[in-house]
Amino acid sequence: MKLDILAFGVHPDDVELGCSGTIMAAIAEGKKVGVVDLTQGELGTRGTAETRKKEAADAAQIMGITIRENLAMADGFFTNDEAHLRKVITVIRKYQPEIILCNAPEDRHPDHGRSAKLVADAAFLSGLRKIETQFEGNNQEKWRPAYVFHYIQDRFIQPSFVIDISAYMSKKIEAVLAYSTQFYTPEVQLNEPQTYISSPQFLETVKARAMMLGKRIGVEYAEGFISEKVLGIRSFDAIIQNVT
Repeated sequence: MKLDILAFGVHPDDVELGCSGTIMAAIAEGKKVGVVDLTQGELGTRGTAETRKKEAADAAQIMGITIRENLAMADGFFTNDEAHLRKVITVIRKYQPEIILCNAPEDRHPDHGRSAKLVADAAFLSGLRKIETQFEGNNQEKWRPAYVFHYIQDRFIQPSFVIDISAYMSKKIEAVLAYSTQFYTPEVQLNEPQTYISSPQFLETVKARAMMLGKRIGVEYAEGFISEKVLGIRSFDAIIQNVT
């Protein structure tokens, strides 16, 4: 199945926090979008790999994505080596996305930056025909996505561009809250330690970040992305002007 966009997150819930508004906006335009989680988030203080699997499935349904896979890499201990690169190359060639969205290149959690580098390197190597991979016993064709964009996570990074998600902000929060073991929900009170992301205030920072980025382009809410490539446009009409 060919996808238009393939979003990678090193932990289940990274994609929801970083770019789920953009994903839902793209789906509304008729694009096919999938999500690949690199790990099961098994080192998380709250919840388990099993609960996060169920939460990821619930979030996938809210977002309306076409597929969601988990590569079951070791949370906290995966590396950017040949074995891990081949896993990512195989899934890129399987879905042949035009655009890849992936973790921030530098962030509070060290897994985020390592994941960003791993996925970006794999996206390039996936285009080399002499790197041979197989899926279900068949040789895969080379495939290089046109773009790799990094979403912004906990630490602020100046975006290369931002996308208006005003119509999808409430759904974004709904997708985030599907992870009831990880984030604060009044209905679910767990007898587990409080964490950096489990307080009500954390979700307010998610909304505040989206409001701040939206203000930059004169809309209510937006998500930001970093591009290492210069972006081209076909028309000035594609640019959202800040009219304030």
